[in-house]
Amino acid sequence: MTDASSDAASETVVVDGESLTPEDVEAVARRGAKVEIAEEARAAVVASRERVAEIVESGQAVYGLNTGFGQLVDTRIEESEIEQLQTNLLRSHASGAGRSLDTEEVRSLLLTRLNALVKGYSGVREIVVDHLATMLNERIHPVVRSRGSLGASGDLAPLAHLALVLIGEGEATVSGEDSGRERLSGAEALATAELEPLTLAPKEGLALINGTQLTTGVAALLVVDAERLAEAADAAGALTTEVTMGTTANCDPAIHRVRPHGGQAAVAEHIQELTANSEIVESHANCDRVQDAYSVRCLPQVHGAVRDAIEHLREAVEIELNSATDNPLVFDAENADNRATGTDDAVVISGGNFHGEPLALRLDYLVSALTELAAISERRVDRMVNPNIQEDHLPPFLAEDSGLNSGFMIPQYTAASLINEIRATGRPSMDNTPVSGGQEDHVSMSATSAFSAKSVLENARTVVAVELLTGSQASEFVDDSLAHGRGTSVVYELVREVSPPVIEDRSLDADIEAVAELVATGLLEERLDDVM
Repeated sequence: MTDASSDAASETVVVDGESLTPEDVEAVARRGAKVEIAEEARAAVVASRERVAEIVESGQAVYGLNTGFGQLVDTRIEESEIEQLQTNLLRSHASGAGRSLDTEEVRSLLLTRLNALVKGYSGVREIVVDHLATMLNERIHPVVRSRGSLGASGDLAPLAHLALVLIGEGEATVSGEDSGRERLSGAEALATAELEPLTLAPKEGLALINGTQLTTGVAALLVVDAERLAEAADAAGALTTEVTMGTTANCDPAIHRVRPHGGQAAVAEHIQELTANSEIVESHANCDRVQDAYSVRCLPQVHGAVRDAIEHLREAVEIELNSATDNPLVFDAENADNRATGTDDAVVISGGNFHGEPLALRLDYLVSALTELAAISERRVDRMVNPNIQEDHLPPFLAEDSGLNSGFMIPQYTAASLINEIRATGRPSMDNTPVSGGQEDHVSMSATSAFSAKSVLENARTVVAVELLTGSQASEFVDDSLAHGRGTSVVYELVREVSPPVIEDRSLDADIEAVAELVATGLLEERLDDVM
């Protein structure tokens, strides 16, 4: 849960293992909100560690405590080598590749791993979660390779790169007030916050790297961004409806009551709110056009289905954010099956909570949904600029002197190019490559799905930015005595703050980027909320 003030720097997210939200992840990852561990969560961590100590003392062979990993599960580790086992685990698994995660991705990874550990089923010591919290608060960000996760046994390689810093190895950037953004060794980075490197106790190495936190952290930010994009797409579609002299009759509640999909009804209502009091829409209420093209008429149905897909992902992310996803997990014996390994009071159960399938499938679903959102947006752009189908009041390609000027011809090309790239994106969750000598014979590829969805979202956002920009340009050719709607007027004015009308040809790349930024930062959503 977030305790936020008007000053973003004073935000505090209380980490309790139960109530973390995508909005909390954004606050910590992007705005640098501080974290604080709830006292009840601390008690759960202490109790879990006591159970692990009891099981270790019993001398039983327990996976993750005193055995090898993966196919080496049957290899027993001597008591004198257990601490070295945990260190070797981090070193060997920190074998990722590709670009380093950016700051917001690293912070989301740190936060989600911390929240999973404080649930009290992982068996780590209190000092481990305190180190993670301090790293977030002091902006110590491990250098984490982005590729290497199979999404089962979780995001092993990325989490191992993160965990190396806890033992004074690996690398981290420190972005405090005095240090700028230095890249230091793990030990040097910890020293900036007066932290000593940890010597890992039994179970802690595996607890740190076994879980879905890379997938979950990226997915949490995707939920926030996708919801903003859906709002912006509605705004763009409403503006296009106006400037193409379309009707909002397609948003009549009567239509949507007889096909009661939640997203569809919500979008229809939103379009009506955005175009409320629109003199442009009213100016042709009795015209002879029978129907609008599908890209305008079916806007509630398509945008609504996208909203439903985003909500489907949010549901999974909110569960995953507050789940125990490492393996094995530690329980009070009274709450577990009698086949579990352990003592009369404490047991360890091996399972598959690290498997990223619940997220992977929904992330790929998000890719499909955002593909459609971008596709319908690009079709509306074409209806505004294409001289073969645009309305009579709009000049070819929205150019003041078409022929001499190309106007908005090429922004539509850009949107088409992005659509092609989006459609070429695969669905990683459908793939599977067995590893670990066949012991881990089915994996989710959830992290790959998360990165694919992130790329698609960024491209879809740009397509919607092109529509917002094009709709604003088309507005210049509508009778200026007619007012936009309550929401569409805000959209037009905000776009004009970063992009003036195109009178004669100029490069529009910076304009497209600036409008996309209005969507990404939530400023467009914020302005609309102020008036609606």
